[in-house]
Amino acid sequence: MDLWSKLEEVERTFREVESRMSEPDVATNQAEMQALGKKHSELEPLMTTLDEYKRVSGEMEGSKDIIATETDEEMRSMAKEELSSLEDRRAELERRIHILLIPKDRDDEKNVVIEVRGGTGGDEAALFAADLYRMYTRFAERERWRVEILDANETGIGGYKEIVFRVEGAAAYGKLKYESGVHRVQRVPVTEASGRVHTSAATVAVLPEAEEVDVEIRPEDLKIDTYRSGGAGGQHVNMTDSAVRITHLQTGVVVTCQDERSQIKNRAKAMQFLRTKLYDLELQKRQDAMAAERKGQVGSGDRSERIRTYNYPQNRITDHRIGLTLHKLDQITEGDLYELIEALTVADQAEKIKHFAA
Repeated sequence: MDLWSKLEEVERTFREVESRMSEPDVATNQAEMQALGKKHSELEPLMTTLDEYKRVSGEMEGSKDIIATETDEEMRSMAKEELSSLEDRRAELERRIHILLIPKDRDDEKNVVIEVRGGTGGDEAALFAADLYRMYTRFAERERWRVEILDANETGIGGYKEIVFRVEGAAAYGKLKYESGVHRVQRVPVTEASGRVHTSAATVAVLPEAEEVDVEIRPEDLKIDTYRSGGAGGQHVNMTDSAVRITHLQTGVVVTCQDERSQIKNRAKAMQFLRTKLYDLELQKRQDAMAAERKGQVGSGDRSERIRTYNYPQNRITDHRIGLTLHKLDQITEGDLYELIEALTVADQAEKIKHFAA
């Protein structure tokens, strides 16, 4: 099916939705009205853009007629300028139509659970993991999102061997999903006496938070253990067995939560985290299938891929997936991720458009 056949089909659907919404029996059916209203709001931006595309195309035909028939050279010159401007506008509208036709990722609006783990580099990798956690919390503050730690394994010098946290906010997954992968840092560690630049790494996994309807978990598939929680160096030691470890026997997935002093609260958080991890397994299968078809994907599929380098001496950050280098590392680590997110989103959209149009 070519682009315009797809648009005709979408337009028919939109008109049918509008017609159905105006019928008296729908007005008394709240569930159907909500479903139709949601569908209408999803399709309306595409229809508005398509209407403008048709208007611009009509104006282009008018300019072409003037150029072909007008004898006044000044009028013909004005028509040529207008035609050039309209051609640019129509090309932009066509690009937007392609983007609006891309099937939406159903997970984009979800909250996320982010896992950051220190990789190669020992203490320096753990400190870098802490810096990444701070970067994401600063971004969350800018977005007015809520951050909640689920589990953390601290080192004695302010780093994290691993930290798992939940981010609650509008379209959190849609904005953060490209962060999954290996992040590499080049800098002089605070533990380095000779001033040499070291290279370390941390891994990030961004998981869309699952809802109960997304994943079914049977009680008989779970092994639940409780233990005494505590922070680094014996700090914040809890004298009761409040920490919770849940093992999903079928998949071998293990989650822990010790952030709360209440075992009940830790258990509830751990169950939510387990649901998210199991949902992520299914998501990874879908992404692997897509990656097999679309080799150039920018998305969040391969978490073993080195995606970005943070070079502190040169205040430089490079995203290797799209070849983008920015000399504003200090701003980015303070949570200003907007330029990176926009560039990655545009690149992913371009890749999807190529795949969609093929």
